[in-house]
Amino acid sequence: MPTSVTYTAVPDVRRSTAEHPAGLLRDHRIVARTRKGRRALGCFKQAVLVLRWFLDGTRLAQLARDNGLSVSTSYRYLHEGLAVLAAGAPDLSTALERAKAAGLTHLNLDGTVIRTDRAAAPGPNGADLRWSGKHKHHGGNVQVIATPDGWPIWVSPVRPGREHDTTCARHHGLVEALNRIAAELDMPTLVDLGYENAGDGFRHPFKKPAGGELTECQGQGGADPALRGGAPAVLG
Repeated sequence: MPTSVTYTAVPDVRRSTAEHPAGLLRDHRIVARTRKGRRALGCFKQAVLVLRWFLDGTRLAQLARDNGLSVSTSYRYLHEGLAVLAAGAPDLSTALERAKAAGLTHLNLDGTVIRTDRAAAPGPNGADLRWSGKHKHHGGNVQVIATPDGWPIWVSPVRPGREHDTTCARHHGLVEALNRIAAELDMPTLVDLGYENAGDGFRHPFKKPAGGELTECQGQGGADPALRGGAPAVLG
């Protein structure tokens, strides 16, 4: 009698979601002139491996066992899939050109710290570059530009988790680019107070003064219609 236990899992995505990276992997293999039969997994199964890692954080050892691979091969297949997906992502200039063509009223910008482990790195004065004092864990800061309905159109490379959102935005050229698009097209960018004083192209909530109250105009998002009905204007 076997001593191991097996089960079938169904990822919570449509098949077309796996078919897209599978197609990218197929094109990558064609360009790399990978001969038929030289890979342990076909493009679709490799795409599913990558999706399981994204969706469930499945450990590489588990992915290796499920696919009859060595752990080192699983790492290689995962990072190949990640590289192929990253290569297809639009750069900042392309994303902003698409936003212009779509005639959007405004953009949204926010940063998030992606939790990670085994990523400690020494910084100035003995500080850990990857440690976020705000979130109390190691991670990397990622900046995301989204459309008014929240759909992401550009995601930045990773910066150290301890860096402030405005610092990361300046490093990636976002402050200059988003101020420029606001001036040229009257397309402001809505942000939180982490980007205060980033420039005239940024619209952030008004902070309630100590011992005071917001004016009626400030409470409604100021004179800018992009803020009214959008981000909350009052932060206690």
